[in-house]
Amino acid sequence: MSPRTPSELKFDIGHVLFIDIVGYSKLLIAEQSDQIQTLREIVRGTEQFKKADAEGKLLRLPTGDGGALVFRNSLEAPVLCALEISKALKSHSELKVRMGIHSGPVNEITDLNEQANIAGVGINVAQRVMDCGDAGHILLSKRVADDLEQYPQWRSHLSDLGECEVKHGTRVSVVNLYTDDAGNRAEPRKFRTVEAVVPAAGHRTKGKRFVAASLAVIAVAIVVTFWFLSRQKDNHSSTSSNSSTSVVAAIPQKSIAVLPFENLSDDKGAAYFADGIQDEILTKLASIADLKVISRTSTAKYKSKPEDLKTVSQQLGVATVLEGSVQKASNKVRVNVQLIDARADSHLWAKTYDRDLADVFAIQTQVAQEIADSLQAKLSPTEASRVASVPTNDTQAYDLFLKGEFEQRVANSNFRPESFDQAALWYKEAIARDPNFALAIAQLAMCQLRRHWLTDPLSETELMEAGRLAKQALTLAPDLPEAHVAVGLFHYYGFRDYEPALAEFQRALELRPNYSLALQFIAFVHRRQGKWDRTLDELKRSIVQDPGDPYVQGGLAETYIFLRMWKEAEEVAQHALTIDPHEATAMRMLLLSSLNRTGNAQEPLRLLAHFPPDDLLLPNTGMFDMVIGTRGETFILGRDFKAALKACETGAIATTNAWQRFAAKAGIRVLAGDVNGAETDAEKARDLLETRLRDHPHDIRALRALSWAYLALNRKSDAIETARKAVELLPLEKDAVLGSGNLAALAEIQVRTGAVKEAVENLKKLLSIPAGETISIVRLKVDPVWDPIRNDPGFQDLLKGKELVGTPK
Repeated sequence: MSPRTPSELKFDIGHVLFIDIVGYSKLLIAEQSDQIQTLREIVRGTEQFKKADAEGKLLRLPTGDGGALVFRNSLEAPVLCALEISKALKSHSELKVRMGIHSGPVNEITDLNEQANIAGVGINVAQRVMDCGDAGHILLSKRVADDLEQYPQWRSHLSDLGECEVKHGTRVSVVNLYTDDAGNRAEPRKFRTVEAVVPAAGHRTKGKRFVAASLAVIAVAIVVTFWFLSRQKDNHSSTSSNSSTSVVAAIPQKSIAVLPFENLSDDKGAAYFADGIQDEILTKLASIADLKVISRTSTAKYKSKPEDLKTVSQQLGVATVLEGSVQKASNKVRVNVQLIDARADSHLWAKTYDRDLADVFAIQTQVAQEIADSLQAKLSPTEASRVASVPTNDTQAYDLFLKGEFEQRVANSNFRPESFDQAALWYKEAIARDPNFALAIAQLAMCQLRRHWLTDPLSETELMEAGRLAKQALTLAPDLPEAHVAVGLFHYYGFRDYEPALAEFQRALELRPNYSLALQFIAFVHRRQGKWDRTLDELKRSIVQDPGDPYVQGGLAETYIFLRMWKEAEEVAQHALTIDPHEATAMRMLLLSSLNRTGNAQEPLRLLAHFPPDDLLLPNTGMFDMVIGTRGETFILGRDFKAALKACETGAIATTNAWQRFAAKAGIRVLAGDVNGAETDAEKARDLLETRLRDHPHDIRALRALSWAYLALNRKSDAIETARKAVELLPLEKDAVLGSGNLAALAEIQVRTGAVKEAVENLKKLLSIPAGETISIVRLKVDPVWDPIRNDPGFQDLLKGKELVGTPK
């Protein structure tokens, strides 16, 4: 067998515990043997070791004076194991042990002795973290500690030690873990001269850096690893040419990523200001057509100073990166920036700007211009003017605007109405100080329109006000890309008026060639229009500009699902989850692709068991199918109705609007045959839904939910009429995405009310068009919704027939 090339190696994410006996080499041979045997017995006796070993989720690597354990079940497993070991060592004072923990890529290899072995960055970094400690220490990489800090029970046990220099000048960021009865709370010797170790702000140390916050750790470890380990043979084939996950080999020389700027202000709440400086520099660079500029969404995943810039270069497809820090005090600001050749990890230049706060715009312009000069980018006169432009002359208005930007990024990730509302308040305060602040006006309009689309619909008056703001921004600044996007969203989100929306998005892209958000909107509008080939092409182009945005990756996976391209959807969804393990669309697409690829309703359930616990999708348009959230829907497909009902009470849906919870429960009970229980929940849902629809008569989600509430109440004609109204409001011709879902929802109600012939005709139509998210032959075979017509000849013919796969020709 020929050796595998690097591209063929199979890497998985492992949670590594590296264990070392301190002073081992100084022991007599007999003492070494005794201590290794004692340590082995302690380790093997821990609950975490036995649990992972029994599940086949543990790899072991002996190292002579200790060993490495690679857990593949959870991030907490090596941490809990280390605490168990530390407590057991209290009874063995002769045994001095230190431990290091990291999560990162590992792969199983065959060494020169033809023995199974383990290699990879995950092992290496865990060892280097451990090397920073003394006897008794349990040290964590900053990556692992950052993840543990998300859980309250760990926060009080973590002590940030800063950076430590290990072999070959390499630096690792280390956190000490200790409890009252485990670990060593004393500061390790290597950190007692911290001033000599930690570089001054803006200084970059020489020597190779190791992998920083891996984007894949949590997602792959929790979501993907177990499922895909059983399918490794299938994964050795090359990625489909249609997949978005392949890396472009050639990295353009004139390409850059602006990494998050570190907030060095005494006020840690000023992080929004550092974010704003970074974002404005990035925006100015994005206006230069001769540059490839990576979107902020992708760079936000990295630390201010990643350990391994070569990896960053490969992941983002850029030759250079800009690192920086911001220190704000009173009316003064200091900005440190350094431009680095990421491929060689070497400086190109570094500068410090000490200015009055009023000069912050001049700093941004100067940095952008110097970067363009360094990369020899050609600027047209118009581009030069845009780089030099300032959004407002009022620094206080700008500060308020940056707070709004910060809050809107939060809203875009959590889809909570209150977050959008808080962002809007900051924008309004900024506009009150400067009524001609076009950028703030445009962002306010976009904020309100995204709230309308993603959470609760605006009233007609509110919607028209958002449109007025968008047009006002465009009047004030005709060449402002954000203003064109705002007007485009008014047409798209407000009325699904696609052509004027496309014209605005296209103009925004002309004004800012690296504006990946505008390209995404163009792709999603084309998908609504049923232009599937163009959608695929544009989403892939957007991913090149924004490779770290899980939302657009999820959108591509969803497009493949509509086209019933299960393998491609699976690959892209898997990749999206390595970026963000909670990306709702990608989670749903992974479950659907697994169902349709295997034809087994138990397969999604097996995968679901390894998802993060709160994976039920937020009930917003495009992320809430019928009345059942993703977890509940998966249980239903597996015919576990009890678990589906429990999901409605304990998952994310339990904290959302009551009508969604009651409608979901009513639908589940209908499918389970619980007539009395269904009526109780349906009556509660009906009252809430009818009230909601009086205020928002075009709310498609509410109409679908109400049709099932009526069905549960045995109001069959009302159920049919309500489901048909959703189809009439949003037919396939107006929205190829939700239109197919509406038609499928109508077919479900028709089946349940005895209109079998009509239901079969609708299903036949859906199988002939891109509608794989809701209708596929596999799903028809397993979904209990269709149980009433299992023996119908027309339905049986559908199951024996074919379905459209790929784009319509």
